[in-house]
Amino acid sequence: MSNSFGERYRFTIFGQSHAPAIGVTIEGLPTGFAPDMDKLAAFMARRAPGQGPYTTTRKEADAPEFVSGLVDGHTCGAPVTAIIRNTNARSQDYEDLRHVPRPGHADFAAAVKYGPDRDVAGGGQFSGRLTAPLCIAGALALQLLEEAGVSVSARIVSIGGQTEPEAMDQALADAKAAGDSVGGVIECLCRGVLPGLGEPMFGGMENRIAQAVFAIPAVKGIEFGAGFAAAGMRGSENNDPFYFDDLGVVRTRTNHHGGILGGITSGMPILFRAAFKPTPSIGLEQDSVDLTRHENVKLTVRGRHDPCIVLRAVPCVEAAAAVAIYDALLESRCVK
Repeated sequence: MSNSFGERYRFTIFGQSHAPAIGVTIEGLPTGFAPDMDKLAAFMARRAPGQGPYTTTRKEADAPEFVSGLVDGHTCGAPVTAIIRNTNARSQDYEDLRHVPRPGHADFAAAVKYGPDRDVAGGGQFSGRLTAPLCIAGALALQLLEEAGVSVSARIVSIGGQTEPEAMDQALADAKAAGDSVGGVIECLCRGVLPGLGEPMFGGMENRIAQAVFAIPAVKGIEFGAGFAAAGMRGSENNDPFYFDDLGVVRTRTNHHGGILGGITSGMPILFRAAFKPTPSIGLEQDSVDLTRHENVKLTVRGRHDPCIVLRAVPCVEAAAAVAIYDALLESRCVK
């Protein structure tokens, strides 16, 4: 199913942007695990809307409500289900979009696949709102990875092509003032990952992480280690020399491979970057089509939108990496 991810740590995301609730059902959590709800709340708050001048004004608490799988605060062996109630939706802003697709959105593709019964409000199941349940699954995986000595942290490295903080802020301000939007790049570093996780070919760690990261709707590209820059290097430059450290552990002196060789972790930090497109919902008039009248039309998108998705996507990238790594870690333990 396209809404499910993982083999040992398996979860399914459900709901739509303006449905009564969105949520996730998770299998694979160890019995007796007591999630730190304060840590979970802090993690969810980083993704929540309505927190600054460059995020959507839609205000949602994004407070998970656990409806199954926990007894007295501990996992009991049953699947864990958590929901987030949608409380600040304005579905009327989207009614015209049933027949006029927004450029850059999934509206047209969804109309072709699902027909007139699709949910257009807030983008339905294609909305970035569905990254909130991903963050629930990721936040719990992060807590379990922390117990295993693994840390996952992401940061913004560019916005609107700018890499300096002041220039990034200016790019945001200029785009918002123009009724436009900008994209950016997020880098993620995963430390403490043991060597030997993952499989060759289609089960590689790059594959698994990329699959989870591409669940974030605005992601358009991903690179590991040196990434596309490696295409311009010689082998003597790109190869990472091996050596034994003071503890007798095999390391590499550089990390152009991003911690993954042949789809399998090398013990070096996993490093990757994800490219995010500009928010497709902008205030400028755009060309579109009326699917009912079969004619070209002009469209101005209404509603509340982020001029830059990147600001709220950092925890989403961490969550995506965490679920992929924890799933592979559980698989490794089962094999051994």
